[in-house]
Amino acid sequence: MAKGVSEIDIKILKLLSKDARLTYKELAEILGTTRQRVSRRMDKLEKAGIVKKYTVIPDYEALGYSHVVLGITIKPSVDMDEIVENLRQIDEVKIIERALGAHSLIVHVIGPKDMRELEKIITAISRKITGLEKMDITFITDVVKFETL
Repeated sequence: MAKGVSEIDIKILKLLSKDARLTYKELAEILGTTRQRVSRRMDKLEKAGIVKKYTVIPDYEALGYSHVVLGITIKPSVDMDEIVENLRQIDEVKIIERALGAHSLIVHVIGPKDMRELEKIITAISRKITGLEKMDITFITDVVKFETL
């Protein structure tokens, strides 16, 4: 565990990763503590940058969208920060993750079901990446499990 993160913090994060709609009162009841303690712990986690964002995870298929993951490999001499900033500007790019291993970046794209339109988006993304060595494209068909902790 990271310095300053307690067992109760981890328990809170695990509970919220399964249901982010739990109230502080509900969390306190589950954990056998007070709402005030949960509130203080959450404030601390937010200020420390451990809790980055509260969000929803939609079912893209049900909404009529495609979810595509791009595994991007960039030549070593290229400025990664510039590429990340270029990708941030693209509306269809929803998640950008720096990575070590087979790829330099993992990019999640939410786009239309129409393959020609999706191809245009992916082509536009590839043009924004200077020093692109390789790009693997994976279509997500179903999210079977999604837990953050």
